Amino acid sequence: MFLLNLQSKVPIYEQIQTQILRFIEAGVLRPGDKLPSVRQLAQENGINPNTAARAYVELEIAGVVYNLPKKGVYVADIDVSASKEAQILSVLKPLKAAGITKNELIHSVEKLYAEAE
Repeated sequence: MFLLNLQSKVPIYEQIQTQILRFIEAGVLRPGDKLPSVRQLAQENGINPNTAARAYVELEIAGVVYNLPKKGVYVADIDVSASKEAQILSVLKPLKAAGITKNELIHSVEKLYAEAE
């Protein structure tokens, strides 16, 4: 279900989160759909169960999934635009923590979009 790049600089748990969000946005995953268990996700992808659990916990904090004890993790009924905002914030928070200012971010975003035009 997931295509993880174990050589990427992007942490594996973030790759999982991003893919789940994209599956939801594309309609592949719908509200109420059950996600693989932590153990199953870890085994299928050759990753540590703690990594899989971290991805689910952070998605649960963001309101993207919910956990029913002893039943599993399910996709929550979310606003897709809110999930996009959650994705953006997950990228921006570490940049802010690293000391990058709002003006530097705005300048970089404007430069990126200017290059695309």
